[in-house]
Amino acid sequence: MRGLVPEHLRYHKEHEWVRVDDRRATLGISDFAQDALGDVVFVDLPKVDAEIAVDQEIGEVESTKATSSLYSPVSGTILEVNNALQDHPEYLNQDPYGKGWIAVIALAHPADVDELMTASQYEEFLSSQG
Repeated sequence: MRGLVPEHLRYHKEHEWVRVDDRRATLGISDFAQDALGDVVFVDLPKVDAEIAVDQEIGEVESTKATSSLYSPVSGTILEVNNALQDHPEYLNQDPYGKGWIAVIALAHPADVDELMTASQYEEFLSSQG
């Protein structure tokens, strides 16, 4: 296994995760993604109330190594964003599944989550990436 892959989350091919609570999905980047990026120095957060679609680019993460786009694994409306990341982008490195969450989305189609990888599928995906 590469990095931490919590069992209770679902994963997108672009290395975002979602945690679903009823019709709300909390979004972040995986431990693998933050490790690959290196030290995160800036996060361009999505806009609250924005309508988003699956695979839509919703922001960016800038690190000392690269800039990487954030993609939404689900469709819906952005309910809130983690404004703490503006002053503390390092939360993405330190706690990608906790303090480093990026946004909360009201799910337009809860079935979108069923299309995402489980933890074991994501681990297999990472292994296949070389």
